[in-house]
Amino acid sequence: QVQLVESGGGLVQAGESLRLSCAASGRTFSSYTMGWFRQAPGKERDFVSAVSRSDRSTYYADSVKGRFTISRDNAKNTVYLQMNSLKPEDTAVYYCAARSQIGALYSPSGYDYWGQGTQVTVSS
Repeated sequence: QVQLVESGGGLVQAGESLRLSCAASGRTFSSYTMGWFRQAPGKERDFVSAVSRSDRSTYYADSVKGRFTISRDNAKNTVYLQMNSLKPEDTAVYYCAARSQIGALYSPSGYDYWGQGTQVTVSS
């Protein structure tokens, strides 16, 4: 079992930046691929980004590539999502997730553990 707690969400203007953090506890953090997903009201939960166990491989949705950066600090059991040049369409609840089993990297069904989510709202 892994517990994930997100923080760093809030209300910002378009063009501004936020950094989300996800603190993990429980089983060995370095054993998991970590991902970020987001969900707007009435929409499906969509993939945003993921980082491999070693921090050597990163993955991004086309909609955030070049603006968002994912990273992890295994010594602190924490994964980050730096979000720059935010747009109103980035508004959503952002979820941190951990994947320990073989599954789809880009699908919520591929992940085993989830945080409670943190709200990000971007106004124009």
